[in-house]
Amino acid sequence: MAKQEGQVVNIRGSVVDVQFNSNSRLPLINTLLRTGAHGAIILEVRTQLDACQVRSIALTPVEGLARGMKVENTGAPLKAPVGRAILSRMFNVFGLPIDRLPPPAEIDWRSVHQPAPPLERRSTKTEIFETGIKIIDVLMPLERGGKAGLFGGAGVGKTVLLTEMIHNMMGKHEGVSIFCGIGERCREGEELYREMKEAGVLKDMVLIFGQMDQLPGNRFRVGHTALTMAEYFRDEEHRDVLLLIDNIFRFIQAGMEVSGLMGQMPSRLGYQPTLGTELSTLEERIANTDTGAITSIQAVYVPADDMTDPAAVHTFSHLSASIVLSRKRASEGFYPAVDPLQSNSKMATTGIIEERHFQIAQEVRKTLAKYEELKDIIAMLGIEQLSTKDRKIVKRARRLERFFTQPFFTTKQFTNMEGAYVPLGDALEGCESILRDENEAFPESAFYMVGNLSQVTQKAALIAEQERQEEGQLS
Repeated sequence: MAKQEGQVVNIRGSVVDVQFNSNSRLPLINTLLRTGAHGAIILEVRTQLDACQVRSIALTPVEGLARGMKVENTGAPLKAPVGRAILSRMFNVFGLPIDRLPPPAEIDWRSVHQPAPPLERRSTKTEIFETGIKIIDVLMPLERGGKAGLFGGAGVGKTVLLTEMIHNMMGKHEGVSIFCGIGERCREGEELYREMKEAGVLKDMVLIFGQMDQLPGNRFRVGHTALTMAEYFRDEEHRDVLLLIDNIFRFIQAGMEVSGLMGQMPSRLGYQPTLGTELSTLEERIANTDTGAITSIQAVYVPADDMTDPAAVHTFSHLSASIVLSRKRASEGFYPAVDPLQSNSKMATTGIIEERHFQIAQEVRKTLAKYEELKDIIAMLGIEQLSTKDRKIVKRARRLERFFTQPFFTTKQFTNMEGAYVPLGDALEGCESILRDENEAFPESAFYMVGNLSQVTQKAALIAEQERQEEGQLS
């Protein structure tokens, strides 16, 4: 079949109009076009202007492009590489490796424009996705095949938390992890790749990046490429997939830029009029089906901390859990620095989790909330001015705060502490024991950076032994 060729008739930034002969078929929307030296400039058809002209958006820089240049119609949309060979590799939006290693062999290519799974294929069972991280499993359980938002600034342990989840996903669920960086700084991408390699979690992982300096059309498609890879492992390999997206706001932002370049009339606060549709098209593909589940954890940036911003409102409607990282808790040494009172989950209801789990989680939240209220009184007047009942609540809350800290496998090289995967049953048992004051004799420090209750007992015995030795030396 002869190649269909057109020519560039108009260039406005990264928006390029291409004219084709009246006797040739006009390229379909989302078809890729190639132009420039060796076809290096890649365009994606966004709209058909008339019977002969299409308007496209550039996915690669357009330096050197001029009117009258020949354009080749590839006849195919953007495709992503799929197969086992893509594991432990790092790619760009076109599925080309960017880790300085040779291209993987034995891979297939699949269009990034896939429909969401139909309702009859979706699982009707609501299951909890166990992470092995106490504070998340007890207070804000994640949904298998659901979407969780991770809110946090720089330096509060966001990447460490993601890395630990990847480690636990591989160890417990034998799944695949895919990290999708939308509008990532190249420094962050390089650091993440190196950290994953050092932590030994790269072998069942794929990284894909659309860097911050790339054109908006490129950044807008990175999420679709990552999801196509995830769908392959879910549907063909029947494996559970953990999809990490950083940052979902930058996907919306890229769509806003593309919409503006295409000359569409903006809606509220300058967002694209198709914001809801574009986000839903991506988010609805993340689902739990009869063959496996794609569980997604997405970093969410809230513009100017305004929860009524259209980007935040549309994103929240898709999330089943919100994990908020607190800089204050990080500064106090409570890692993971998850804020237990601001974080929440739609799964934490009696119809989904067990009654015992629900009651313990409610009691924990109540205790921590009461402690938060009492902090001002303690700061001004001292703990001695509190009633006996309130003092007991403070004691429990301080033990709970320390019990919710946990040594991670991926930070062992920095902390020299063996990581702990804590099953939900052990985490609930520990919380229940603290709420009943069963370990009142143990010092608070015995609860810090441990896994389950048996480790608390061991640490308490160790502290008591050290104190005895110190007293013996002094005497």
